Amino acid sequence: MTVSSQFSFAVTARDGAARTGIIQTPRGEIRTPAFMPVGTAGTVKAMLPGTVRELGADIVLGNTYHLMLRPGAERVARLGGLHKFMNWPHPILTDSGGYQVMSLSQLRKIDEQGVTFRSHIDGSAHLLTPERSMEVQLLLGSDIIMVLDECTPFPATHEQAEKSMYLSMRWAERSKTAFANAPGHALFGIVQGGIYPELREKSANALCDIGFDGYAIGGLAVGEGQESMFATVERTTPFLPADRPRYLMGVGKPSDIVGAVLRGVDMFDCVLPTRSGRTGQAFTSEGVLNMRNACHAEDSRPLDVSLDCPASRDYSRAYLHHLVKSKEILGSMLLTWHNLAYYQNLMRRLRAAIRVGGLAEFANAFGRMSRE
Repeated sequence: MTVSSQFSFAVTARDGAARTGIIQTPRGEIRTPAFMPVGTAGTVKAMLPGTVRELGADIVLGNTYHLMLRPGAERVARLGGLHKFMNWPHPILTDSGGYQVMSLSQLRKIDEQGVTFRSHIDGSAHLLTPERSMEVQLLLGSDIIMVLDECTPFPATHEQAEKSMYLSMRWAERSKTAFANAPGHALFGIVQGGIYPELREKSANALCDIGFDGYAIGGLAVGEGQESMFATVERTTPFLPADRPRYLMGVGKPSDIVGAVLRGVDMFDCVLPTRSGRTGQAFTSEGVLNMRNACHAEDSRPLDVSLDCPASRDYSRAYLHHLVKSKEILGSMLLTWHNLAYYQNLMRRLRAAIRVGGLAEFANAFGRMSRE
């Protein structure tokens, strides 16, 4: 179904609440369920853009907060936009900057207008409003733009979560007005409300009344635990339009992704595979391996022969252990490469399982493997 003249989403298969689909953008299609590697500052750390694409990524994520501070959105625009700047001609989603600003608890102040904060780089003062967030993301040239929201902290009382949610809904309406249906770009709303089902329902209904090209579920994976996260997702997705993409922000572990796909989520992002690669952790078909451990020191086996990735099959665990222990840059590069290969392979397997109606069986087998 067409959402705007240059952005559309079509469901291609269903299996229970899960679905596969295609998001069409001016810069290409996004196969869902999709995992978006995080390119915070215009780069997926330790990776070449072409390699990220070869692994199967249709879209990457950029961070509004970091890019507006350095090198600056206006500078990126003068240089031809973020796609040209980072040599990624495919779709890009930018988050609104809200999450990063909210995490600066000692450096920011929130009011109705927006968030006043000091840069973590040089201490300079900035005001991020819904209007400025839209301006920055459009200057960057993002394909999918996120409204500015307040990421409700956890734990939060019902009163705190309700107040935060309503502020986010007012900001969402201002974001939509400032976005003004920019040609070639899509705007996603963000559901908030903590772990309170009735607040999530109110938030989803408010966003649907405003009208967005897609809908994200925010404010999760912030300490509430997987069971509460799944319960919140399950109580939220029925209130989101079936003909729009659903994006669970900042998630997550492989088991989080499998569980959320079962509950109808289409898009994910997380720093976990790249950050873990830089800290010596590898996601494999045998589970998570810590390559710092001495048990790998004389292990000549590759990381994971089930993956069609040079980093996974062409280097021994002993060599990777050596690189990590020696703090060699190549260790971060190879483990990040491998972890992103693992995540993209997981998304391919999820899409294939949904197409044949075998997702429940796949999820059960995956869960057994994860517990072993």
